[in-house]
Amino acid sequence: MSDLGIDQLIQAGHICERMPSVDDHLPYRNFGDMWQRQIAEHADRVWMRYYPCAANDEAPIEYTFGQFAGLIDRTANVLYHAYGIRAGGSLATLSINHPHTIAIYFAAWRLGARVVPINPGETDDRAEYIFTNSESTLLIAHRNCRENYGPIEKSLPDNTRKAMILGDTRDGPPEGWDHFESMLAAADASQALPPIDSVDDSAETLVVYTSGTTGNPKGVVLTQKQMFADALAISKWHAIDEHSVMMNVLPIHHVNGIVVTLLTPVFAGAEIIVNQRFRPRGFWKKLEVHDVAIVSVVPTLLQFLIDANEELDLEKIPNFRHFICGAGPLSVELARDFQTRFGLRILHGYGLSETVCYSCFLPIDLEWHEHCAWMYEYGFPSIGCPIDVNDMAIHNDRGEQVPDGERGEIVIRGHNIMKGYFNNPDANKTAFAHGWFRSGDEGFKRRGDDDKDYFFITGRLKELIIRGGINLSPFEIDEVLCAMPGVRVGLAVGFENRYYGEEVGAYVQVESGKTISEADVIAWCKEKLTAAKCPKVVLFGDDIPVTSTGKYQRGKLKHLFEPYKDKQYR
Repeated sequence: MSDLGIDQLIQAGHICERMPSVDDHLPYRNFGDMWQRQIAEHADRVWMRYYPCAANDEAPIEYTFGQFAGLIDRTANVLYHAYGIRAGGSLATLSINHPHTIAIYFAAWRLGARVVPINPGETDDRAEYIFTNSESTLLIAHRNCRENYGPIEKSLPDNTRKAMILGDTRDGPPEGWDHFESMLAAADASQALPPIDSVDDSAETLVVYTSGTTGNPKGVVLTQKQMFADALAISKWHAIDEHSVMMNVLPIHHVNGIVVTLLTPVFAGAEIIVNQRFRPRGFWKKLEVHDVAIVSVVPTLLQFLIDANEELDLEKIPNFRHFICGAGPLSVELARDFQTRFGLRILHGYGLSETVCYSCFLPIDLEWHEHCAWMYEYGFPSIGCPIDVNDMAIHNDRGEQVPDGERGEIVIRGHNIMKGYFNNPDANKTAFAHGWFRSGDEGFKRRGDDDKDYFFITGRLKELIIRGGINLSPFEIDEVLCAMPGVRVGLAVGFENRYYGEEVGAYVQVESGKTISEADVIAWCKEKLTAAKCPKVVLFGDDIPVTSTGKYQRGKLKHLFEPYKDKQYR
């Protein structure tokens, strides 16, 4: 641990040797200025086409840059005048991919406020923690996210305001909830908003809660400048400009969906196709109809496209470039199967919420054989080379760089590194222990013939399970397993799975004289956990590896789940 104070460590974590200053490279003062500039240049051009059900047999809802900017202004009016959202305040969302959700994000940022996106799959107690820890005063939810809002409602502070996005239904909201669309319709456009220049690019913009290996989730605080820095690097790396069309298929409560396929297109003046949900059927047709160039996915979706087995005529998507893929373990096998089946390039990359989103990608200008070599020949697909706004390295536990090919911890520093964890100084001190952000992920790097450093991720030093791009804490699942009557020890084990990158398994040691079946364990967990966190496979045994200090070594149980690698659990 460095002798520097926490503020100095975090400051060191924002140094970037590759680009010492990012200010001269950012074209906008803040998010409001970004939208002003875009409507000045592209007011009548389509920015977003939205598919409510990801279907291809219905026309999408369209918004020009000017129309969407108008929706943002009306939304900002409601947030400011009806709900008292001010610069430095926080509001939380519990919503799906929807134009109003997107408008809420940009409207809050227009005001200099923080958005706290809550995963609709969270349990009520964790959603409550996120809401209260983030100091949010307003919750905006979509009616489709929860069948029953009762449990979370009862846990919220008494002064919490609540609004519901009803989507395309005429049903009214539950008692105690405002009708969000009605609030928009009643907004008085003559009421003034704070001037755009009143918001500095250092304003805290997004607080994304990530699952830790122990305890409650941690809130990653990102500023407008940090998000701009990542959008700048992503748009530059992938040559995204006003002539590009991108498609969003990932949930926008996650930084991947927010940064890559919402913020970056606005930043670059590009068009975006937004889907409420990803559906593999008809996917290729959508690329053809809208002349899509780039789609950001997680490995799970690549497998779904293989399984859908729809024919693809490459001549019908002549301007499609590649898939951006990250946020979960991509295996060599899946990468090879997909690229061979469809003849399309996967631009593998890596990043975390703590680095806004992406920190590295494979280069886009590699020859096909070079690209495939980095994807297939090192045991793990390469996550590529650092983007311009951050530096990367492989360190040992003393904060020292290790030689090429040697495994250590992936560390990152630069302009896209988070401001810190919200109200969590202890976590900040650990994360920036040596003046770099420590990812908790194990990896190595190799020098290419082009004199670039190519990085690889081999696993996690932290014991997170990454299922479909979403971080799950095994300790949370352990608690549920161990609380089951008749269970002596229960351990959650993340095992490699073709469909979700990793799936959740359970290894259970039963108390002497007790009888428990796999069905019993799964039924118990279904009562306590969300579907994503519930174990899909339960194995029983008495031989649980431990360290010399008596800590269980769940990683040494992973091989027992290898027979379940290719099975899809719905």
